[in-house]
Amino acid sequence: QSGDAKGLVKESVRGDDIFIVVDPGNYSVTYKLFNYENHLSPDDHFANLKRLIQAVAGKAHRVSVIMPSLYGGRQHRRVSRESLDCAVALQELQAMGVKNIITFDAHDPRLMNAVPLMSFDNAMPTYQVLKNLLKKNPEISFDKDKFIVVSPDEGAMSRNMYLSSVLGCNYTRVVNGRNPIVAHEYLGDSVEGKTVFVADDIIASGESMLEVATNLKERGAKRIIANATFPLFTSGLEKFDKAVADGILDYVTGTNLTYRMPELLTRDWYVDVDVSKYAAYFVVALNHDMSVSS
Repeated sequence: QSGDAKGLVKESVRGDDIFIVVDPGNYSVTYKLFNYENHLSPDDHFANLKRLIQAVAGKAHRVSVIMPSLYGGRQHRRVSRESLDCAVALQELQAMGVKNIITFDAHDPRLMNAVPLMSFDNAMPTYQVLKNLLKKNPEISFDKDKFIVVSPDEGAMSRNMYLSSVLGCNYTRVVNGRNPIVAHEYLGDSVEGKTVFVADDIIASGESMLEVATNLKERGAKRIIANATFPLFTSGLEKFDKAVADGILDYVTGTNLTYRMPELLTRDWYVDVDVSKYAAYFVVALNHDMSVSS
């Protein structure tokens, strides 16, 4: 949280491995500024991360940062005179002596090219999502005739191709899904009578995901499951409440890798996937100088 980071480092850290967990998207944290209540922005969270690293003051054996949602990570390439915030931020952390970055489902993992000499792990919570999927619906079948993975746009293709290869089911895609969306055009096998799994890295306003779900339902899909590693729901939950009530969407799976509004956790149609144990494995592996591959 905001404040003097020196006060947060109470004990000696000399020779220790330090792991700092930061969620740049956690807007629920507030502070007072001239009697105004401000919510921490991603910029504030990143500044506080740097303050903590400074508070350690070079005494730690190693500093590792667990940043499940990369600061500025969706600005992954430059078009004209745009900033590349994430690349610059990673270089700042490298200059401050950070040895390891652990992130999840990076919008574009090629961001690691900005810091080629720093350890950068991009983990996918696929196993945890599928485990919760089966817990929610033990009767679900991943048979090719009953289950299909659909990419909501071209940007999510690699994520969905990986899922379909793990499950051994068919994969298809929607094209021209982009922000702002011009049109969605479905390319692929019939979805009639099948369970359709649509995975993306984030659900922001959710309009794109709901448009895809509506399109697939019109094509005869039996059940539609939406998945987002980072369930932001920036425009609230009402549109999703209605989609579920109207039978367009069955449920949404998301992870605790970012702040979720408390209301979301009360919804019957939302399945929350806990990835903390997976993150803990990374801490143990790095602390013991073990490979994280296994």
